[in-house]
Amino acid sequence: MTAYWDQHDATEALDLSEKNRVNLVYEPPVQSISLRLPVPLLTQIKRIAAGMDIAYQALIKVWLSEKAQEKKSAEKNIEHHP
Repeated sequence: MTAYWDQHDATEALDLSEKNRVNLVYEPPVQSISLRLPVPLLTQIKRIAAGMDIAYQALIKVWLSEKAQEKKSAEKNIEHHP
């Protein structure tokens, strides 16, 4: 078998066309929501996001995720320490 691959290229055996590509990154389903924020708060978030070179919506999602994870961890600690 080694002799075969010494004389052949793997690209001959593989179909690398786009139709056969699979996205292996799991992306959970998303839902669009409407959120009303005070203008000064939104302006501040946009400035922070611009300083980090990311979209402000992405920054809000990161912050919400971090806070939810903190809350989840805190609840687990309370459950395990009576």
